Order: sequence, then structure tokens, then C-alpha cells
Amino acid sequence: MTDVLNRRLDRWISAGVMDANTAARIRTFEESERSKEGLRWPVLLALGLGAVLLCAGVLLFVAAHWDELSPSWRFTLVLLPVGLFPIAGALSTDRFPALAATFYAIGTICVGAGIYLTAQIFNLQEHWPSGILLWAIGALAGWLILRQWPQSVLLALLVPAWLAGEWQVRTDGYAYSGRLILDGLLLLSLTYLTAQTGAEDSVLQQGLAWIGGISLLPLTLLTFVEEREFLWFWRGRPEMPEMVRVFGWIIAVGAPLLLAFVLRRKAGWINALSAVWVLVIGTFHSVDSAPARPLRIYAWSTLGPYFWAGLGALGLIGWGLFERRRERINLGVAGFALTVVIFYFSDVMDKLGRAASLIGLGVLFLFGGWALERTRRKLVAHVSGAMQ
Repeated sequence: MTDVLNRRLDRWISAGVMDANTAARIRTFEESERSKEGLRWPVLLALGLGAVLLCAGVLLFVAAHWDELSPSWRFTLVLLPVGLFPIAGALSTDRFPALAATFYAIGTICVGAGIYLTAQIFNLQEHWPSGILLWAIGALAGWLILRQWPQSVLLALLVPAWLAGEWQVRTDGYAYSGRLILDGLLLLSLTYLTAQTGAEDSVLQQGLAWIGGISLLPLTLLTFVEEREFLWFWRGRPEMPEMVRVFGWIIAVGAPLLLAFVLRRKAGWINALSAVWVLVIGTFHSVDSAPARPLRIYAWSTLGPYFWAGLGALGLIGWGLFERRRERINLGVAGFALTVVIFYFSDVMDKLGRAASLIGLGVLFLFGGWALERTRRKLVAHVSGAMQ
């Protein structure tokens, strides 16, 4: 039984709303229900792996026989998974709802494969972001009909992919077009991560938090690297039109913040602060021509990214403490450790001898890792104690 329910029962007993015998019966009932769900996570894991393996098997089967089939048979083969998996989901809804949801999710995934394979069969006009848009519309239709979280999670992945693809295609050849995509996706990842705020969150919010947690650190690393190391890639390219750039930034910053205020209500003001942190990353530039620059600009371009990344990690830890979210504390500690390791490899290790650099690396991993883990456990224990 959850600690939240225990606290509520104790509060109701203290307030005289409920007697101790009724509370004991509720606790007994909840414990019995929990024992019946003992296989919940193994079953969900089996369903997830089964869905991945089934999709992979279908794709391998289609790929193995693709060249041998005529266009009509290819189109038939494309339509079969799109139609069969939803039918299988409908037939298994009453007996095994989780399996039915898995079949529906596989059907939605097959919609995307069917769109691109159909375009290849009939040699349709190439504009690959439109395929993602059609796929997102299919996921939206599935969510409107079924109201199940797999379709909404797919929609949360496909819509940003479509917007990023459209921006990449329409701004191809302009300078710094990739910066907007990375900044927007990083801010969206923070919005997804912070969608989960309490014990009463929906399954959709939990799914969004998983997406944000998985994507946050890779996107942060890519954003810092793109701003510092790939200035040469944009040299010689024309600047994009002013109106195009303004419209792009409105979508990249405004859409994640609007979603944050929809999901988090008044607590979305912290996401607005995180947007400032993301936008400041764009002030770091390549150090190729840094010696010709003023000393303060050179220091900001060389040491500033590490300081700003560490500050962001500490801010995420503070965010987790403020809203009692352990996953943010864990990600913040991991981000801080990653920042220290990258700084050591990039700016310290090459200035030491081979033996000294290895000794320093060993000390960093042993004692630094021990200190960070000890701090992390204290912070998580503090959050867990405050939640009781």
C-alpha cells in the first residue's frame, strides 16, 4: 500500500472522519489487491519486449520478401499489419486489456511504416516530414478513439519530430538552423521530465517523464557541443530571413512553455526559468579564434560552458528538492558528474603527464564518485522523509 494512502488514513482517523476499524479494513483490502498485482511489472516487461520483437519480426519479414513482390502485393502486405493488429486488440480487450493496448500500440507503429512504404511503392513526392505528420495524425486518431496512453506517448514523440523535420527542410542551407532544433527539443525534454509532479499523476504524465528523463542528458550534451564545436560548419552560409527566425524561436520556446503551463498550471513558472538557462547556452562559441577576443569573452567561451552546465545540474537538483521528485535529483547528480568528467578530459588531462593524468582520473572516479553518491543518497532520503 502506498505511503500516500497511509498518511491520508491517519489524517482521517485523527480528524474523526473515519474510525480505526474502517481504516484497518481499507488497509487489508489494499494489501490484498497489491498481492494480486505481484506480477504487474514482469507482465508489462514481457508485453513491451514482445511488442518490440513482434515489430522487428514483421519488418524483417517484409524486407526479406520485398523485392520478390509486385506493387499490388507490396501494398497488400503493408495494409495487413495496419488492419490486423487493431482487430487483435479489439478481440482481446475483455480478456486481457494490457495485451489489447499492446496490439493497438503496434498497430499505430505500423501506420508509420505503412505511410513510408506506400510512398515508396507508388513513388510519391518526397517530403519526409509530411510522412511524420500523417503518422502523428494516425496516433491522434487512435488516442481520440481509445484514450490509451501508448497513443498519446507516440503523439508526444511524433509531433516534435515533425516540427523539427519541417524546420530542417525549410531552413536547409542557412546558418545556425540546427541550434533552434536542439534548444527547442532540450526545453521540451525538460517539460516532459517535469510533467510528473505528484502521486496523483496520470499514466500519460508518467510516460512523458520517462521520455524526458531518457532524452535530457543526451540532448544537453549535444546542445553544448553544437554551440561550441561546430561553428566552422555554419561558416559561409547565409543568415536566415528575420521573420523565419522569429517564427521558429516562437515555436521552439513557446510550445514547450505552453505545454508546461497546461500540465503544471501555476508551477510552470520554473519551466520559464529553465528556458532562460537553455537560451544562454547559445552564447557560447567556438574557441578557434578566441585568442583574438577580449579575455572575458575567451574565458566565457572556454570555462563558461562547464560552469553553466554545472549550474544547470545543481538547478535540477534544487528543482527536485523543491517539488519532492527523486528522479530529478538523480539526473541532476548524473549531469554534474558528467560535467566534471568532461572538464577533466577536455581541459585538465592533456596538461598533465600520462601517469599523473591517470592517477588524477582514478582519484576523481573513486573519491568524487563516493562524495556524489553520498550526497545523492542524503538528498533522496530527505525527499522521501518529507513525503511521509
